[in-house]
Amino acid sequence: MDDGIVLTMRGIYKTFPGVKALQNVDFTLRKGEIHALMGENGAGKSTLIKVLTGVYEKDAGEICVDGIDGAVTIRSPQDAQEKGISTVYQEITLCPNLTVAENMYIGRDKSATVHWKKREQDADKLLKSLGIPARPKQQLGSCSLAVQQMVAIARAVDADCKVLILDEPTSSLDDHEVEMLFSLMRDLKSRGVGIIFVTHFLEQVYAVSDRITVLRNGELVGEFEVQNLPQVELVSKMMGKDLEGLSDLDKEGSANASEGEAFYEAKGLSSSEARPFDFRIAKGEVNGFTGLLGSGRSESVRAIFAADRITGGKILVEGKEKSITKPIHAMKAGIGYLPEDRKRDGIIADLSVRENIILALQVMKGFFHPMSRKEMEKFADEYIKTLEIKAASQDVPIKSLSGGNQQKVILARWLLTHPDYLILDEPTRGIDVGTKTEIQRLVLKLAEEGMSVTFISSEIEEMLRTCSRLIVMRDRKIVGELKGHELTQTNVMYTIAGGEKENAG
Repeated sequence: MDDGIVLTMRGIYKTFPGVKALQNVDFTLRKGEIHALMGENGAGKSTLIKVLTGVYEKDAGEICVDGIDGAVTIRSPQDAQEKGISTVYQEITLCPNLTVAENMYIGRDKSATVHWKKREQDADKLLKSLGIPARPKQQLGSCSLAVQQMVAIARAVDADCKVLILDEPTSSLDDHEVEMLFSLMRDLKSRGVGIIFVTHFLEQVYAVSDRITVLRNGELVGEFEVQNLPQVELVSKMMGKDLEGLSDLDKEGSANASEGEAFYEAKGLSSSEARPFDFRIAKGEVNGFTGLLGSGRSESVRAIFAADRITGGKILVEGKEKSITKPIHAMKAGIGYLPEDRKRDGIIADLSVRENIILALQVMKGFFHPMSRKEMEKFADEYIKTLEIKAASQDVPIKSLSGGNQQKVILARWLLTHPDYLILDEPTRGIDVGTKTEIQRLVLKLAEEGMSVTFISSEIEEMLRTCSRLIVMRDRKIVGELKGHELTQTNVMYTIAGGEKENAG
């Protein structure tokens, strides 16, 4: 193996039933390098990491690790660790009720007796050498999230790791904590540790990384040196859009622009997951949040619906100040929300199609005022016909329907409440082209009838066809707004990347 290379993965394949998760993927990590692994949702990043750490068995390909002759077989995370490959996950996997020193060394001693005084001295020495602001006898749970992650990294370093995988380590950290973590990463880099950095934050990639490998749809797009890959080109490679060949699609007729009377306005709205932001939507407008996965688009609409804990901000509905701190408050203010994750937050799998359709309206009425069977059947029948939901009957469990028909049932649930403002987060993900088109046309029809709609999709073309205004997000902040002639694929991508948009006109 080359003296400067600590890890190579060649021709890696991994297939799950019906899904080619990795197809002929190569990856190379050098000593003393911070290497960002980038890609949108479903690109294959997590699968590649799980193959490398022995969580998944690869179907084909080979892995070579510095200091070990020939290709290696990695059968488990423990096996990976013994070969010098350690992972620190976004969710801390240490024990908050134990001390820092105990977390650093627990499970590592093979002997029956453990000399904890010596362990605490060793921990203190390592923490100081890495500049980690923690004391060996301090309970881990009393440390900030950033320091807990740094302790997990110190544990990996003490285990003599050659390859350190940091999987979304900054997602819950503030700017100061991110810089602390970056200082530690740079220190480890100077010691010759190869670091694989998995993140959705573009600016952080360019702040700390030396190289970038991009995956898309389970395939390798390429490996690039950071200084040779402008941010906008990285965005285009992740999204699969050729900047040179972007054609701006003719819209089918987006709804009214945003200058009309506002239905909903927020100033400085924040939640446990969303940073403070301002937002406005006019009556009869279709707008959308766009940005890469992790940019904050879903967190923003969850804050509007109060699906996450609200931490601040002022809200006006039709010009009157409202307190919306729970979903039921949002529903009573005329807001409906179709969530991003249909299976987790949308359908109730074992209930019937009818029961799923009437659920939101029943919540609004209160469970002490149940609807009659006749009412429920009437409502279900109306929306099954309106949305052309394909189901053997109202009584079949929703889990027996196709993904597209499940999505239509959730849409019916909210339409039945007759909302003034409907939020649709990825309403067309994982459904067939015909159903996608039906939902897009329905959105435009609802807007023509006066409903306000916020529409989120990972597909830019779909957003351009449906929205009259796009709010662009990057790294959990609103970084731009596009409307009218500015609504082009090129402008969306340049704004996501932090570049200059084209002149409108």
